Amino acid sequence: MRRILLVIAYDGTNYVGWQKQQNGLSVEEVMNKTISKFLNEEIEVIGASRTDSGVHAYGNVAVFDTESKIPADKFSFALNERLPEDIRVQQSMEVEANFHPRKCDCIKTYCYRILNRRHMIPTERFYSTFVYSPLDVEKMRAASTYIVGEHDFKSFCSAGSQAKSTVRTIYNLDIDKDGDMITIVIRGNGFLYNMVRIIVGTLIKVGLGVYPPEHVEEIVAAKDRGMAGQTVAAQGLTLVGIEYLE
Repeated sequence: MRRILLVIAYDGTNYVGWQKQQNGLSVEEVMNKTISKFLNEEIEVIGASRTDSGVHAYGNVAVFDTESKIPADKFSFALNERLPEDIRVQQSMEVEANFHPRKCDCIKTYCYRILNRRHMIPTERFYSTFVYSPLDVEKMRAASTYIVGEHDFKSFCSAGSQAKSTVRTIYNLDIDKDGDMITIVIRGNGFLYNMVRIIVGTLIKVGLGVYPPEHVEEIVAAKDRGMAGQTVAAQGLTLVGIEYLE
């Protein structure tokens, strides 16, 4: 038995998220059916990140076990010929049989895009969130400094999380603006349920002048979801990649 690792990119628009659910088609279900049919084996992939409905990915990671002798690097080409055009395997390789994508130390990188202009651009509606009022990016950057580091992020976790601990470490939080598009990139050792989307919602409040930047420090210290901003729309979020540590 061999364990194959896949790096998977997908447009999450047409899916209920990564994880199999009763209310619609998931990326995980598509991967299971496609690989099972290709190998004539019953395949169940194990994903690293259970992205929500509408969330995109450049580099989610999944593994599966197989008896196949196909060279590991050929799986990406073979599967891409069979997958729908909104899912593509970027890389395939063989890993140790005990490698588990959710149980190894890693750094995850997420990107969130905000279209900040007077009118929405229709082609961006599935890949960003729209904010009509001008955002003060400098204030958002000042507020982001209170997010970086090791903290208890309970204030930034939606109800329903199954995490045993709400302590996480954010290594970087960068905010850039190019024309009307604001891009927020966050790197950390793990993220709670809706954590990135709540952080972005809080930074938007700062950008709108609802909160002063230093209020974010109080929000972190409060460990109270009611103190933080809204959970912004899923379609602006992309899982950029997962870096596994030795």
